[in-house]
Amino acid sequence: MKKEMIVLAVLALTLSSCGIYTKYQRPEDITTDGLYRQDVPGGQGLQLQDTASIASLSWRELFTDPQLQSLIEQALAGNTDLLSAHWRIREAEATLMSARLSYLPSFMLTPQGGVSSFDRSKGSWTYTGIASASWELDIFGRLTNAKRRARALYLQSLEYEQAVTTSLIANVANLYYTLLMLDEQLRISQETAASWQESVRTMRAMMAAGMTNEASVSQSEANCRQVEASLLDLRQQTAEVENSLSILLGRVPGSIARGSIAPDSITSGRGTPDEESSALQSPLFAQTFPEELAVGVPLHLLARRPDVRSAELSLAAAFYSTNAARSAFYPSITLSGTAGWTNSAGSMIINPGKLLLSAVGSLTQPLFNKGLNVAQLKIARAQQEEAKLSFQQTLLNAGSEVNNALTQVQVARGKTELRARQIASLETAVRSTRLLMQHGTSTYLEVLTAQQGLLSARLTQVADRFDEIQGVINLYQALGGGRD
Repeated sequence: MKKEMIVLAVLALTLSSCGIYTKYQRPEDITTDGLYRQDVPGGQGLQLQDTASIASLSWRELFTDPQLQSLIEQALAGNTDLLSAHWRIREAEATLMSARLSYLPSFMLTPQGGVSSFDRSKGSWTYTGIASASWELDIFGRLTNAKRRARALYLQSLEYEQAVTTSLIANVANLYYTLLMLDEQLRISQETAASWQESVRTMRAMMAAGMTNEASVSQSEANCRQVEASLLDLRQQTAEVENSLSILLGRVPGSIARGSIAPDSITSGRGTPDEESSALQSPLFAQTFPEELAVGVPLHLLARRPDVRSAELSLAAAFYSTNAARSAFYPSITLSGTAGWTNSAGSMIINPGKLLLSAVGSLTQPLFNKGLNVAQLKIARAQQEEAKLSFQQTLLNAGSEVNNALTQVQVARGKTELRARQIASLETAVRSTRLLMQHGTSTYLEVLTAQQGLLSARLTQVADRFDEIQGVINLYQALGGGRD
């Protein structure tokens, strides 16, 4: 017996060198160099550092609007996708627990009883109470690799929940800022409509005085109606965005309250004093975000993004599946035994009513399914290579998303000063053309062109601000933000 145990021990040590017990390690050919471009437009605000980045901020630090914070909290509590992710974790926990319990012996109780009678004689009762136990010795790593794979899948379910959480926070913020953008565009359009209504009255007075003709008045009225119609479009878009946000919050469609940051806490740090004053009055322009965008080096990206971590955990699970496929080539050793009590006298029982004991050791060696095991190993290896390529592609996608978000933020910020100068020039042009038309030295076409240009520039300025905010949100999500 001692000799057999020594042989098994030597065999186990030999098998460990064959990869059956090897733990997963990240492949050396998976690189993160060059994931971030250094030539993004306006890239002077980009900082690469390994200590902290925008993703290191909690969502409460990045999104400081109290109303938005309230909406995010509601979404985290009631979103159905996030609740589904919670149940996915519970399922993975149960799978991992099952893999851990497979190390322990399994017990089974099989009591039996009956009555028998021969030739109408008095019936006799017989009973047998047997408890059996079975224990598989994990010498060849089958149970170990199954447990490690289950643990990798459990950790992957945690990362899936984090991915849902990060995406949910980003989507709620995006929709909320979309509402602020639509509110601001609605306000600008309402101001423009009121101004053009005044222009219509002025044009009618000028026509009565013989200073203009009916064609100019009709054109003025048509343009005014066009702006008034755009108000209805903006209200429709607002209602649709509110409904989409309500779904994320896990509640029936309805209106969404909007707020703004307290004026004494607003320091945008950009623009002229007039622009600063306008920012104080607009919830969209009142939002503040970090001026310097530290993204962290690519290694930091690996440590935070849930999809990257999930992809690597898939690679680890595939690695352990390959090890388990190798284990199938070796025998399985199972110890089993029974213990019980019976009052039935059989050919093997001399004294009925006594304790029954038995112990058996079995070794099962696959003989005729080598081809199947070889095929299963090839499948596992192919799936491991696929998981490795998926991991590498996830890294490339992550770098692309970070670069796109950085470009979006930097370009939007670069437009700010140019757009403000454009609006100032167009406001001057509108005032000048109106005066010239009143004195008969200009046509209504010039006034119309200046007014339409000003409206377009103001609406575009709002869109640029929203684009900048959206870029910050996308960058936060691309860097794996949202972890508290």
